[in-house]
Amino acid sequence: MRSSRIHLILSVLVFSLLLASPAFAHTISMTYTGHHGATAQNGSPYIGYPYYISLNGSTTSTAMMCDSFDNTVIPSETWNATASPFLQGIATSMFGPSMTLDYKAAGLMFESVLNGTLNSNTAQWAIWGFFSTFSSDPQALAYFLANPNFAATEATYLALAGLAPNSAYNGLTLYTPLNGAAGHGPQEFIGYSAVPEPSSLMFMGTGLVGLAGVIRRKLAKV
Repeated sequence: MRSSRIHLILSVLVFSLLLASPAFAHTISMTYTGHHGATAQNGSPYIGYPYYISLNGSTTSTAMMCDSFDNTVIPSETWNATASPFLQGIATSMFGPSMTLDYKAAGLMFESVLNGTLNSNTAQWAIWGFFSTFSSDPQALAYFLANPNFAATEATYLALAGLAPNSAYNGLTLYTPLNGAAGHGPQEFIGYSAVPEPSSLMFMGTGLVGLAGVIRRKLAKV
């Protein structure tokens, strides 16, 4: 009986430690809930960011930025996607590792939108410029070509991405639709959620291991 209790408690502690570890890729259900009242900016024919997404049926929607104009979703549409830490997810992304620098630049643009240093309309169209052809929509292509600041923003962030450390992408998540392909299926999205600092995770893990030792010693005296 005492051994069973020890194993049960240690199992719970190990499970807690795993939950505290950095996230790995996993499959998630996504539902597009609309733009929640956002409007198009600067003469844009489309709204772009923010796309509000419900994850696994949550009643709280998360604002995300899509990377491909050529793919599409409609309100209330639900699909499955692989949610991966951003840099890890590039290997199995919709456009693949050959576009790693473009993905990194897109990630930095999204972060700049979140911290208020880059206009969301400019960022969204610049990111679309990396991954889209606009071949199915002359209106979108005309708008993109009429705004040279989009290409200039791309060049600026490509240069930044070439220098940025991996830590610059902490907190970013890449949501790649299962069986999705360029121009086919739902859009691929970039999202953000704050993650604990590595030092905090280390202290949490050390504390759990120490606690396990204390519990084991106490039970051994019973």
